Amino acid sequence: MTNVLFVCLGNICRSPMAEGLFKKLISDQNLQAKINVDSAGISDEEEGNQPHPGAQAEMAKHGLDISNLRSRPITTADFHWADLIIGMDSQNIYYLKQMADSSDQKKIHLCLDIVEKEAGQDIPDPWYDHKFGRTYQQLSRALPKWLDYVKSNLH
Repeated sequence: MTNVLFVCLGNICRSPMAEGLFKKLISDQNLQAKINVDSAGISDEEEGNQPHPGAQAEMAKHGLDISNLRSRPITTADFHWADLIIGMDSQNIYYLKQMADSSDQKKIHLCLDIVEKEAGQDIPDPWYDHKFGRTYQQLSRALPKWLDYVKSNLH
């Protein structure tokens, strides 16, 4: 079983969108028995809250319901659980690397690094500008490539 964790700041926009989309990709390929997915936030400010209404609306446009997800902060246990930790922006990556043991550093990746033409770029937080469609499009380019990566490295 391979465990994938998506992380953003508050776990109400980008990372729950990533979790929902990745679960759909996994389901489409019948890989639910091989890959687990979760999401968390750097901050505990939104803990217990549903995904942002804009994130839910954007996902609904694509037939995906993420209303059952709840925000939670990342924990030490997440670093042990996850085989792959995908952060949405460079600030997330900075905090993740500060929190992680040296043995977990290699698990941490910037989401768009897997998209050749977008490597090193952040997925901007749509909480600020409400561009949830942009977030969905960026995730749609990156997550199939992450799934291919996971499939080629399945335990």
